Amino acid sequence: MPLHPQAQAYLDQMAALQMPHIATLTPDVVRAGIAAQVAIERQQTPPDPVARVEDCTIPGPAGAIPVRIYTPEGDGPFPVLVFFHGGGWVICTLDTHDGLCRALANGAGCVVVSVDYRLAPEHRFPAATEDCFAATQWVAAHAGDLRADPARVAVGGDSAGGNLTAVVTQVARAHGGPPLAFQLLIYPAVDFRRETGYPSMADNDQGYVLDRAAMEWFTNHYLRSDADRTNELASPLLATDLRGLPPALVITAEYDPLRDEGEAYARRLHDAGVPVTVRRYAGMMHGFFGMIAQFDTAKEAVAEAGAALRSAFGS
Repeated sequence: MPLHPQAQAYLDQMAALQMPHIATLTPDVVRAGIAAQVAIERQQTPPDPVARVEDCTIPGPAGAIPVRIYTPEGDGPFPVLVFFHGGGWVICTLDTHDGLCRALANGAGCVVVSVDYRLAPEHRFPAATEDCFAATQWVAAHAGDLRADPARVAVGGDSAGGNLTAVVTQVARAHGGPPLAFQLLIYPAVDFRRETGYPSMADNDQGYVLDRAAMEWFTNHYLRSDADRTNELASPLLATDLRGLPPALVITAEYDPLRDEGEAYARRLHDAGVPVTVRRYAGMMHGFFGMIAQFDTAKEAVAEAGAALRSAFGS
């Protein structure tokens, strides 16, 4: 189908601003611009209330990891989602995904622990994966402190966070735990080879928020060398065996260059015997999931994710 009218209006608005392409900017400049935009959006649209929101730090492999813990209404023990934000491993923060994490906590009736993992290029691959796995281990070990149930721990994230989610499930399996109940993969980036003939990579390369030049900008900041492109901890699609991984919901967008690799990963999960649901949102582009204030379809997708988490948790 054509672009959804709300998506088209958003893209037209962005084009009218004539902003410089991300590939022409430094990470610091991009981060500052995003922080300013988040501040404006929070003034215009106050975030959904959650019973409790707490910022703290937890131990990590290279020092303290900041996290933000969202606790919904109720007495618990709650299930818990460890969430890894998107942003190409280079940009975005706890604040950029605050509204989304609030919506997931309320929609799924679970504690959400949002992880502020180390960003590139200051901390290149595999720093982010190490922090995310360490955070997942910490959440499982300290579930009681979170009024959470250690038997109902899920992981999830969008884009780069979807990549980190897939990697964490594989690392957890290799380490014998912690056991994970579910994985929420939102248009995940799972194959750094890029030149593998995915039609969506060519069809959606220009004009839909994420393009090839931006992807290479992120990649060049994140990976240490081209050899990392085929490392399974960077490209989880290339893992030889996906058996025994947790059930998954894979959300993709029709006008997203990452669409086909996300769906290819879902097929690999299915072929390995992993229960998986794939939902491609027609008329949408990369990044739509977090645009709850702008897109009705984003509300629908977040509600679907919440329902899938509730079902996986047995809630």
